[in-house]
Amino acid sequence: MNNEKSCCCSAGNCSSIESITPYDKNDKWVAGELHTAKGKVPVISTKLHFKDILGAWKVRWGIGRMNYKINPGLYAIGKPDNTSPVLVSANYKLTFDVLRKELSGINCWLLILDTKGINVWCAAGKGTFGTDELVSRIMKTGLSEIVSHRKLVLPQLGAPGVSAHEVTKRTGFSVIYGPVRAKDIKAFLDSGYKATEEMRTVKFTMWNRLALTPIELVGAAKLSLTIFGVLFLINLFASRPFGLSDFIAYAGAVIMGTVITPMLLPLIPGRAFAWKGWLLGLLWTLGFIWYNGWLVSEFLLLAIGYLLVLPSLSAFLAMNFTGSSTYTSFSGVIKEMKIAVPLIALSSIAGIVLVLIKSLMA
Repeated sequence: MNNEKSCCCSAGNCSSIESITPYDKNDKWVAGELHTAKGKVPVISTKLHFKDILGAWKVRWGIGRMNYKINPGLYAIGKPDNTSPVLVSANYKLTFDVLRKELSGINCWLLILDTKGINVWCAAGKGTFGTDELVSRIMKTGLSEIVSHRKLVLPQLGAPGVSAHEVTKRTGFSVIYGPVRAKDIKAFLDSGYKATEEMRTVKFTMWNRLALTPIELVGAAKLSLTIFGVLFLINLFASRPFGLSDFIAYAGAVIMGTVITPMLLPLIPGRAFAWKGWLLGLLWTLGFIWYNGWLVSEFLLLAIGYLLVLPSLSAFLAMNFTGSSTYTSFSGVIKEMKIAVPLIALSSIAGIVLVLIKSLMA
């Protein structure tokens, strides 16, 4: 494709030409269409609108998370021509928005893979950001007829899912791994595809970790509704009904597992997430028991029950965070689960039995 033969059309024009990538005409992030040798390509705005910001907030809290995605295919930023770079990413809308926001002033192509609405890192582990999907998307979009070069810039975090030599063998396109963070892409492209050590370093700051906690809280809240329903039924005939203090104890254990453990992750002794969560859950429960004066024979059964249940709850919730972290590996997660899950289950069951005995037979 020669740049002279390209034309940028406003969304809805050039209607006689087939679009390579279907999209919703009401999407404000589509700024127009680019006419290529293979068909129309949506031109993407690098400005985020209120709807984009609201959507990001909602998925952080687990609202509509499983359907927050765009159509896979080829998109354009600015006015790219046949020599412009091709960046590859996932069709998770949040990932897409983070990327396009950093591409203002750049003329490039975006090749978006069908990762089922999953971010690059997780999709690479699941195999949806992988060799076959990349090869398939190159073929479906006719990319080789749109650009004259044969280079693809993939996010570094997608490397585990892609066999670079296999992609080259099957398509003729070579794979170049870009920086970890989208904000470094401009500098990476300006340097001639050279990444500094800083660009290659995966960071997982406290803010990064806290940004992932809302969805864990929502998941815990959904589970809690069932637990509260069971406790309500038990309260109908319990000698010691579950009340506000029990709710505070439970809520504290949830916060320890879903918020405090991720926040303090590097500072907590040990490697296993379940251990880290259990340790903070234990400290919380001991403090709660001491404050309420349960270290006496009358409440000893209840105290032991809570010491078995609440730290186990914190451990389980903290262990869920392993899939969102740079602090572990897939094999490490499997190993930890094999050890931790049975211990959590046994401790929880024993603790629940003791609490119920105390509550029903007080």
